[in-house]
Amino acid sequence: MPEAPTGKPDAAAIRNLVLVCIGLTSVFVAQTMLLLAVPLRALDMGASPAMVGLVLSAPYLLPLLLAIPLGGVVTRVGAQKVTLLGACGMFAGPWLTLAVPGLVGLLATQLVIGIAHVVMVIAAQSIVASLGRGRQLERYFGWYTMCLSGGQLIGPLLAGRLIDTQPMASVIMVIGTLPLIAVTTSLLFVGDSRKGHVAPRALLGYRAQASLLRANIGVKMSIAVTVAVLFALAAHAVFLPVYLESIALSATAIGVLISLRALCAMLIRPFMPGVIQALGGRSRTMIASVAAVALGMMWTGATDSIGLLAFYAVLVGLGSGISQPLSMVVLAEHVSAEQRASALGMRLMGNRGAQVLAPLLLGFIAEWLGFTLAFLLCGAILLCLLTVVIRLAPGFDRAEREAA
Repeated sequence: MPEAPTGKPDAAAIRNLVLVCIGLTSVFVAQTMLLLAVPLRALDMGASPAMVGLVLSAPYLLPLLLAIPLGGVVTRVGAQKVTLLGACGMFAGPWLTLAVPGLVGLLATQLVIGIAHVVMVIAAQSIVASLGRGRQLERYFGWYTMCLSGGQLIGPLLAGRLIDTQPMASVIMVIGTLPLIAVTTSLLFVGDSRKGHVAPRALLGYRAQASLLRANIGVKMSIAVTVAVLFALAAHAVFLPVYLESIALSATAIGVLISLRALCAMLIRPFMPGVIQALGGRSRTMIASVAAVALGMMWTGATDSIGLLAFYAVLVGLGSGISQPLSMVVLAEHVSAEQRASALGMRLMGNRGAQVLAPLLLGFIAEWLGFTLAFLLCGAILLCLLTVVIRLAPGFDRAEREAA
């Protein structure tokens, strides 16, 4: 059962929240810079398109398999130690491609970055989830995810500028240096974030999480929403630049449209409690957010109008900006403290699965049927997933009323 509501967080908890936001922002800047630098470095090394695809999918493969066990590690060892370990991995990863020649070094970088990033995210979300409940927790997750969106907004702009003006090796060095901020902040945690918890083995592992998913309506709702939206975001990130280039938009216009989604997601998150109240509750808000992402994706490939493309990017940004932190809040409140890290790991496993599947499935559709149908079918898939969220809503509302 979820734990009882907590009182006002103390100064130590707020300090840890600030440290988490600073550290994770630096890591997300580095990670999004790699999203631009890695494929270009692979092409410079003579990689084939298939090999570039393998390199780009590498960071998601191990987290897809290991996210749940890593959540158990956070529970046992403590968020501070795991965050420090992940920050060290984020620091070391980019240097591997400079130290080890060829594509082997680049693959090693991607694998290390993938694991380091996921353990940091699980630990950070566990820290934020422990700070409160209700609107208070919605507010904290809103600020947390707003900082991460800021990192995702800054990273591509900084990487593009550096790649245009500096040798690639220098760009990699900058990326490898940024996570030192996260290393420093993780050393400054205080209080319970430094401690591990002894949880019964029955609460940890794949079988336990499968049982939790079957029995817990809040976990079902959280996973359904996050998988639906991450499927769309993965497709949006991979195919939007290619589609915009195919309709002869300038590089500046492409950059603005890509950044617009991240900007909208970042700006809406501090207002999440008010949006939830205005829409009449969490279930209605999650339904509306998934619907907004679905509609934005569905019609993106059907126009070459800058104004309409910007409108659809805003829809995707606002929908994802609300749904992602809200799905974290729902998951955090519907499980016990001992289950929380592993349950967050299960959520991230669903995320990584969507991020691996979306480019493969929609890439095949785009190659054979074109971008218009690829975006249309992506929106249709989201609407199908939305029906799952709608069916879960009545039971979820009952569980929320009972918990209240």
